[in-house]
Amino acid sequence: MGLTRRFGEVTALDDLTLELPEAGVIGLVGPNGSGKSTLIRMLLGLIAPTSGTAEVLREPISSPGRYLGRVGALVENPAFVPALSARANLLSLARLRGLDSSRVGEVLQVVGLTGREDEPVKRFSLGMKQRLGIAAALLPDPALLILDEPTNGLDPSGIVEIRSLLADLARSGRTVIVSSHLLAEIEAICDFLVVIRFGHLVYSGSVTDLLARTRQRLVITAEHEADTGALRELLTADGWQVEPAADRGLSVVADEPQGAAINRAATRGGITLSSMTPVRGSLEEIFLEMTGTSDRELTAARAAAADRKAS
Repeated sequence: MGLTRRFGEVTALDDLTLELPEAGVIGLVGPNGSGKSTLIRMLLGLIAPTSGTAEVLREPISSPGRYLGRVGALVENPAFVPALSARANLLSLARLRGLDSSRVGEVLQVVGLTGREDEPVKRFSLGMKQRLGIAAALLPDPALLILDEPTNGLDPSGIVEIRSLLADLARSGRTVIVSSHLLAEIEAICDFLVVIRFGHLVYSGSVTDLLARTRQRLVITAEHEADTGALRELLTADGWQVEPAADRGLSVVADEPQGAAINRAATRGGITLSSMTPVRGSLEEIFLEMTGTSDRELTAARAAAADRKAS
């Protein structure tokens, strides 16, 4: 695709090329200012690329009218008339878009608002409003659903509700693109992941393949807390990479299962282990490795990239 979008001297997307699978939940992640929202707005025909092209549902983004009827989107916080019921709000939106009003009852059932559809929206919790926003995006019965931060501001129960809903939508054969800062949620619900940094594609592929890159750790605990320091010195001297872990334990990096070797080393030092638990790295850890660990680091990296491009 080679999508590029510039806003004055700022390049939001820089020669971005990727191919997304059909059906399933696709996560779109990246630091603030990485170009996620620009890409979403470009796919929705809200802004045009400075250069490059792309296809959505096999139609060019230069002609959004050819595919937008098969796309549903929730880009910002959903806005509804507070005094009107959920049903009335959706009926109004359906009429504005020239859609069949029979879809209103169907989407209310899909998002789990049946039984609450005649209550005024002002009584709804934030989670219910988010579900109503997704219901509005589903009115055209879209093949592609694009959701920007669908769990933003939700409590844990609301996040679980939205997670279950997105999984159901994917199982129905739809393609769902989710942009989010909640990496634990992305890891829990997404099949495919796209990581963007400073407008450049960092990763595009399955979540499983990306997580397979993480290094395994063994969290070990000495039977006697007083032995923890000696155990760390012993393992470090043997060449292990050892770090403190929660609950007085130690975290030992191990590319392959090394439990027996660690246990033998502890025994050699007269130390008995009370527990040994293998732990895989999280999506959050590998994301930070790819993109940077802080806003200061990201800002410095962006400035360095701009200097290299200018020279």
